[in-house]
Amino acid sequence: MRKLTLISFAVLLLTGCTHQLKKDNLSLWNNTAPAKQALVSYMQTITNPKSPDFIPVENRIAVFDLDGTLILETDPTYFDWALFEHRVLDDPNYKPTEEQLAAAKNSREKGIFPSLNNNREKMVSEAYQGLTVQEFYDFVRAFMQEDQPGFEGMKRGDIFYKPMLEVVEYLVNNKFTVYICSGTDRLTVRPLIEANMPYIPNHQILGSDSTIVASGQGNEDGLEYIFEKEDELVLGGKNLVKNLQMNKVSLIEREIGVQPVLAFGNTFSDASMVNYTIYNNKYKALGFMLECDDLEREYGNLKKAQKMHEGCEKYGWICVSMRNDWKTIYGNSIKRR
Repeated sequence: MRKLTLISFAVLLLTGCTHQLKKDNLSLWNNTAPAKQALVSYMQTITNPKSPDFIPVENRIAVFDLDGTLILETDPTYFDWALFEHRVLDDPNYKPTEEQLAAAKNSREKGIFPSLNNNREKMVSEAYQGLTVQEFYDFVRAFMQEDQPGFEGMKRGDIFYKPMLEVVEYLVNNKFTVYICSGTDRLTVRPLIEANMPYIPNHQILGSDSTIVASGQGNEDGLEYIFEKEDELVLGGKNLVKNLQMNKVSLIEREIGVQPVLAFGNTFSDASMVNYTIYNNKYKALGFMLECDDLEREYGNLKKAQKMHEGCEKYGWICVSMRNDWKTIYGNSIKRR
């Protein structure tokens, strides 16, 4: 018996997978939640080999947005923008440009956030230029240990919606391959997922992208430069793509090459991804959208929630009410201030 235990432990170490997936599936969801009922019914159908809706394992692909779908979105702002503020205003090793400094101060001190545009992405990418990939990961992990504004007992790395973590585990337990398809830079997403969903490998994390170059490359084009022994990978500081709306669909096709059968989002910037999943699919497919309608446990927005509810009715998405469908959001020990 001892021998078997040691072998099992060695396998876990080699695979890097020591996380035990829960067996009490969706226990943090109210049983009356339409979204839970729809997902459970769907799973019973598509995993039954005798069902006409059976989906082979290789085609059980699910895609999830990150901000507002798996994690806290805008209290007071997105994780990646809060990270940018931290880099610009709190990191003594970084000398920001006047534009970066003004943008970071306006958002932190006045609550004025720049819109999701190319100039914003340019500032964010440039803020980390020259860091090695490992240095950037370390920077994100350190930031994850900071206290999360607006909540008691929460660190910035603890901002995952626990009922949605259950959904991901539920899918993995039913032999789904789960991809995170985020508008946040994928290198920023990796440490967050690693700490909270270690069973999702890096190659299943899709996101916005900035350039990565060799430390000795200088201004030489990547087509001409040969990676040398002493080289390290460093961030190049140029944004390549913002992974929102139709860009999400393009990225899914390029990197997965299989049409998903389940999609989860929370805003209209996820609409193309969800519609791509449910339209013209040879398999039974569902799309879910979260409504930010909880004003007590979360910083919801009823106007946005109503708009999403109308979108669900228009496009055939399944609504997830944070207020009505979930027994908890972050766990009972976390309190909103």
